[in-house]
Amino acid sequence: MQTVETLNEGLKRAYTVTIPASAIAGRVDAELKRVAPQIRMPGFRPGKVPANLVRKMHGPALHQDALNTSIQEGIQALISEKQLRPAMQPSVELTEGYEAGKDAELKVELEVLPQVPAPAIEGLKLERLTVPVDDAAIDVQLKRFADMQKRWEDAGDKAAETGDQVTMDFVGKTLDGVAFEGGTGTDMAVELGAGQLIPGFEDQVVGVKAGDERQITVTFPEDYGAKELAGQQATFDLTIKAVKTAAESAIDEELAKALGLESLDQLRGLLRGQIEQEHNQLTRTYMKRKLLDQLAEGHDFEVPPSMVEAEFNQIWQQLQHEATHEPDPQAALAEMEAERDDYRKIAERRVRLGLLLSEIGQANGVEVSQQEMNRLIAQAAQQYRGEDQQRFVQYIQQDPMAAAQLRAPLYEDKVVDFLFDKAEVTERETTREELEAAIESEDGFATGTHHHDHDNHKPKQTRGKKKPAASDGKGGATDGEAPAAEKPAKKPAAKKAAKVDEATATDEAAVEPAAAQAPAKKPRAKKAAPVSEETQVLESDPVAAEAAAGTEAADAPAPKRTRAKKAE
Repeated sequence: MQTVETLNEGLKRAYTVTIPASAIAGRVDAELKRVAPQIRMPGFRPGKVPANLVRKMHGPALHQDALNTSIQEGIQALISEKQLRPAMQPSVELTEGYEAGKDAELKVELEVLPQVPAPAIEGLKLERLTVPVDDAAIDVQLKRFADMQKRWEDAGDKAAETGDQVTMDFVGKTLDGVAFEGGTGTDMAVELGAGQLIPGFEDQVVGVKAGDERQITVTFPEDYGAKELAGQQATFDLTIKAVKTAAESAIDEELAKALGLESLDQLRGLLRGQIEQEHNQLTRTYMKRKLLDQLAEGHDFEVPPSMVEAEFNQIWQQLQHEATHEPDPQAALAEMEAERDDYRKIAERRVRLGLLLSEIGQANGVEVSQQEMNRLIAQAAQQYRGEDQQRFVQYIQQDPMAAAQLRAPLYEDKVVDFLFDKAEVTERETTREELEAAIESEDGFATGTHHHDHDNHKPKQTRGKKKPAASDGKGGATDGEAPAAEKPAKKPAAKKAAKVDEATATDEAAVEPAAAQAPAKKPRAKKAAPVSEETQVLESDPVAAEAAAGTEAADAPAPKRTRAKKAE
């Protein structure tokens, strides 16, 4: 094999690799001898088919396999000989005019990882902001649970009002008096005003008393699940069994038992632990941002453009998806375009931090054990079912880049924990509101550490707080058959793409690595790589694979768009 370097500029490299025709032919002959005894052909005994016939029948396929294998080994030899560390998979192109029996000339282009300067990990100073859990926060959570566990008291002769619960038997009929399938039920308990039933049903039940009989007329929605009823009018004959009013919610032992616990103290203890966990996660997010800021400030080196482009494309896809959920998607997209350069800087920062963290981890023996990796694969595979689950596991095991992407968030967390142990850490008690404000704001709150958005130096827009989820108001499952008057279940909304923010995927606590986010399609078995495809070489350099996969995890702050956020 002959190799000629044609480009060496910055991190870009290009080579011409010539594979002798004799080497390819030798592979074909060796494979022919291996498979010939297995070939069966009418008129010949097993294993006695002449070699020239086997070559005629299977020669092109054998030659293509030999060519692909020669190319793969040629690229690996190039990487080894030149001591290259590819940033991404090399681009490999077979020159035009190649024919069987001729030398194969390849054009190989790639970018290499930079020589990352030894990261300075001494002298790191961090502040751990701690938030004690007070009883008031636990009481707020208890109140929410109590409101969700409504208790109902018999209203006697009182007429039903909005907010009351009415228990009834019902018979649904078409306008010509014929009962329709699924329109009959008994002991259906409905909270008036909760919107459990089709529009107009609950409104006409207001004012009834226990023992009343009433007929109401409703119109089914156009998109109703039963097509024969969609858009049609119908009547319901109602027999009112009981009217109940909501009792004042109580935080007591009964509340804990209704939630499957033994006592109120046990419930309070569980809530305290949950809140402590939330506070610890916020504390870690804040510390990690400060740590990444210090690393970014202290290191500046060239990064591979291909890695930056890949990271930018991922950011851009997230933002495009998020824009579809904005009140004015076109305006959101236009604003994104105006900030394209800012996001490209974010991508560059992420890549640089990814390389730094990878270098720190490798230099200090940070590893993800096989046991931890197996646990990651098992967790990610849970989103699949049946045979797809096994295919996903095989895909991760066979594809080094997919495995590196899955491993990257945990690897990064372990590197960050290593740096936390090395840093000089001071503690200060604060409130949850101040800690959240410090994470969201540019300047922080009297920390003495000015918090920049290093990518664009724009002030961060404080996000509006999410509205708490409304109680469903249901007092448990209703008895009897589900009425046709109930609303069809809504389709679950598509998950919003992770915002491009400074915290890592694991800091957001819900975002899985890219390899694990793929739709549950059957992972296809890998074929021998055709010449036009990129050649898989990162498997030979786990450091390069870790760095390439870890760029997403080393997240950087994004410019906060100033438009009003859609209420969530």
